[in-house]
Amino acid sequence: MKWVIIGLTLLAAAANASTATEKAACTRAAGSFMIGKVLSGPSYVSGKYLDGVQLSHTHIQLQNEADQKVYDIAIDNVFASGYDNAGYNVPAPLNKLVYGTRVELCGLPFSGGMHWVHTNCGVTPTKSKPDGWVKILDSKGNPGSNLENREEYCYLWN
Repeated sequence: MKWVIIGLTLLAAAANASTATEKAACTRAAGSFMIGKVLSGPSYVSGKYLDGVQLSHTHIQLQNEADQKVYDIAIDNVFASGYDNAGYNVPAPLNKLVYGTRVELCGLPFSGGMHWVHTNCGVTPTKSKPDGWVKILDSKGNPGSNLENREEYCYLWN
């Protein structure tokens, strides 16, 4: 039993260290950091067109672990790898953001939510344009890769 408790303590310490590292990276990226559980979504929302490219979004409702409040998270579909094949649906890998999924976000808060949770295409990050991300956390609290790191459409904003 002693070894089980020691093992669980070490796992918790490693998860806390990972979270601290990710939070520091988000601060360097000029973003705000949030960890939470998906309560609803993902849902597809059509958007305007810019140079013939639809700027649609995926929305999820996320319960923030820090304050237990529920936030609307608006995720730009053009930065997801499956955008071109998704049509009027949530693109892969954003379609994995289902109820119960634990995620971490780095982005720009707005009243009641967060957006700009995507790469800023190599531009120096600012508070109004952070170098954000959406990452799924595994069962140990370790983040996966950024689901919003595709740069094919960066030319629309450069």
